[in-house]
Amino acid sequence: MIPLLLDDIARLGRLERAPGATQVTGVQVDSRRIVAGDLFVAVNAAGAEFAEDAFARGAAAALAPGDGFAALAALGRAVRDRSEARVVGITGSAGKTSTKDILAAICRPHARTVAAEASFNNEIGVPLTLCRLEPDTEMCVLELSMRGLGQIAELCAYAKPHVGVITTIGPAHVELLGSLEAIVQAKSELLDALPTGGTAVVPDDFPVTRDDLDVVRFGEPEARVEDGRTLIRWEGREVAFDFTARHQARNALAALHAARAVGVEANDSVDVEFSKWRGEEVPLPDGGLLVNDAYNANPLSVRAALEHLVAQANGRRTVAILGEMAELGPESPRYHQEIGRFAKNLGIDVVIGVGELARNYEPDDWSPDAPSATDMARTVIHPGDCVLVKGSRAAGLEVVAEALVAVNA
Repeated sequence: MIPLLLDDIARLGRLERAPGATQVTGVQVDSRRIVAGDLFVAVNAAGAEFAEDAFARGAAAALAPGDGFAALAALGRAVRDRSEARVVGITGSAGKTSTKDILAAICRPHARTVAAEASFNNEIGVPLTLCRLEPDTEMCVLELSMRGLGQIAELCAYAKPHVGVITTIGPAHVELLGSLEAIVQAKSELLDALPTGGTAVVPDDFPVTRDDLDVVRFGEPEARVEDGRTLIRWEGREVAFDFTARHQARNALAALHAARAVGVEANDSVDVEFSKWRGEEVPLPDGGLLVNDAYNANPLSVRAALEHLVAQANGRRTVAILGEMAELGPESPRYHQEIGRFAKNLGIDVVIGVGELARNYEPDDWSPDAPSATDMARTVIHPGDCVLVKGSRAAGLEVVAEALVAVNA
């Protein structure tokens, strides 16, 4: 991290310093992640109990602010203001984490790049990512989430992106915002924050009201799968990515445009390390396959995951273990019913629903929670099956996927 002086940090709250410490070179909110020279921030009162552990691990200081989120924002702003890195902000109803991972993979061979870990995309994750900027960092890739109007604007106020990417718009979080129009408004806060002359990378049909931005629109790419890689037609050549999921091709196209906007051209071959529980593919006995996509779910991402399952199965028996899709509002039963019909139309052999709302899938089997779904899956899945595990974060279906892998390890 670009060093910050403790004298400047002291105004943010009660500051305890290690003997002789004058600056910090990192910021953490989890004492277990502390390395020498870090600042430990107790985001809430309970966090202050871990200051002693942080110092034992080499922390230079521990901060107990009155407002943990405001303190983290101030720290992120302080580091961002000292950095000359080009910043890309990515948001959308689906695909933002994968697009972030793809863009980082494109940029790293060409520029010193910092990208958000996993889904570090909120009022804690965004400043922690900014606090990883080093003096020589050239690129910063941020993921920006929201649960209501004004939240992306608040993140952008100190992240100060040069490029904004909107992956797609769908009914994710519609329960909190009330309509797709409100979701568009919330996501547009990213574009509102861009400087004059900044670049907006948006879907073909996304409305952009500003006329002082460079607007790049994208749709479905020209892509094909060959030898386990997806080849995307890009400016008269093909760029090969090490994934086969068709929906990732669209994310990759958005990432290619964003990379170009910050002056990076992709190599002919790009290897992507996707974040945990997002389409991880693990072999199962007798030629079977597990697709662990358990991190989150909404109607757009579940449809894409089901299509990928069928494509990967290539005629093998398919089992979809689907948890509830959260935050869909009054129309939630209808969205679940539509997914159930979509799965049947795709020819999914067995659907296991997990959680009360998952009854609306009209599944072949149903479980109230992840532990019971784990037991059910062990009896339903046959050797050679291709299995998808996907649900909203609250469903916690990663335990199902991990149990299937452990049994067959």
